[in-house]
Amino acid sequence: MLFARFCRIAALLVISGLPLAAHASGAGAAIEVPNLVGTPLAIVALSCFVLAYVSVIAEEFTHLRKSKAVVVVAGVIWVLVGIAYAQAGVAGASELLKTQIQEYAELLLFLLAAMTYVNTLQERGVFNALRDWLIGRGFRPRTLFWITGVLAFFLSPILDNLTTALVMGAVVVSVGAGNPRFIAIACANIVVAANAGGAFSPFGDITTLMVWQKGLVTFREFFALFVPSLVNWLVPAIIMVFAVPGSEPAKLETRAEVKPGGYVVAGLFALTIAMTVSVHNFLHLPPALGMMTGMGVLSIYGFFIRRQELNGHGENQDGSMAVQIPAGFKPAKRPFDIFISMKRVEWDTLMFFYGVVISVGGLGALGYLHLLADATYTDLGPLTANILVGIASAIVDNIPIMFAVLNMNPDMSHGHWLLVTLTAGVGGSMLSIGSAAGVALMGQARGVYTFFGHLRWSWAIALGYAASIWTHLELNAAAF
Repeated sequence: MLFARFCRIAALLVISGLPLAAHASGAGAAIEVPNLVGTPLAIVALSCFVLAYVSVIAEEFTHLRKSKAVVVVAGVIWVLVGIAYAQAGVAGASELLKTQIQEYAELLLFLLAAMTYVNTLQERGVFNALRDWLIGRGFRPRTLFWITGVLAFFLSPILDNLTTALVMGAVVVSVGAGNPRFIAIACANIVVAANAGGAFSPFGDITTLMVWQKGLVTFREFFALFVPSLVNWLVPAIIMVFAVPGSEPAKLETRAEVKPGGYVVAGLFALTIAMTVSVHNFLHLPPALGMMTGMGVLSIYGFFIRRQELNGHGENQDGSMAVQIPAGFKPAKRPFDIFISMKRVEWDTLMFFYGVVISVGGLGALGYLHLLADATYTDLGPLTANILVGIASAIVDNIPIMFAVLNMNPDMSHGHWLLVTLTAGVGGSMLSIGSAAGVALMGQARGVYTFFGHLRWSWAIALGYAASIWTHLELNAAAF
């Protein structure tokens, strides 16, 4: 594990050298980015960013949430940028920062609405019902291996790879109790399937969402990655399935009921996605508008769910308690509240995302992301560079990597933009620490699904990675 952490730090230093575009891609005029790399202020800024990311890596030992350090450092970096620009007599720092904040704000609102929907589905028991249905069927391990993989692949484009991995992981942990070999292999399969499924949808991963909102790939064009993504999962799955034990599992009788309105919420989520795609494709408005409007519809529907449930919880319709209860008492069951679903959003992740986006943008404003421009997309070429982006995302979080590439905006064909979307999405599957899905399952199946257990199958996953790239190059050759 120490070696992996040192690799993450080293790769971060490399990625920090990815080039940034020499202008801001906002609505106004282009802003030239000066080369301030050699100045003391720029060196301090880079050092702060590296220290913040070391803090992120050490979260497991320090228990300091990953967002806290990077949010502080983001502010420090831009203060240093402002001072450096003033000393150099260069204008435009404020405009560059506003562009970064606007891009983050659109992503934040989109993810806030999507996560609120997912949390509401979880609160209504939809995911628990799916999990218990699978457990109660008494499938053989190899059958369950394929079922959870298929579901992870097709649910991830809608829910996101992290939520999908946790739902499917709960199934294999419950069914495979006492069979650690099955749990380890099935979890690795779920991670690969969830990441692969998220690569052909703008809703499947934050990186694909960034590409879509940037306007580089349209909603329909993402489906050109369906077959390459499927190959990315199937190749290692076909190899791993032979190691799945074939014992007969005990049939578990579990019954989780969906709360009133659960299926309606699922339907509203589907309609919200359809509205979001339509608003973006036909009216060319930000996708966040469609998602936030859909969340507003959910909140109105949630009002009627709450009214129906109030009478059974000893409350008046205005929300006040009809029956006196001891101070501090919190009932196990309570009426639905949309703001509780919003509160349970992964704010640590969203704030970490803010810190990374603003910090990387600040380093770009100082000129750091120009350092390896010629050595990546110019000298190596877009094909090699995009493949290396995927490999790097197995070590370093793919969000700062993709953000750097998007801000660099290299001159490459549409096929290569699809390629980097694919590689950044699925490359993290090669290591268990390379994606949020893998990290989450290591916590869910602690001591059974481990870093080294996943590493045992990294060669097979790497074969799938290579096969998916070859498939994309063959099937979508006209886009290059």
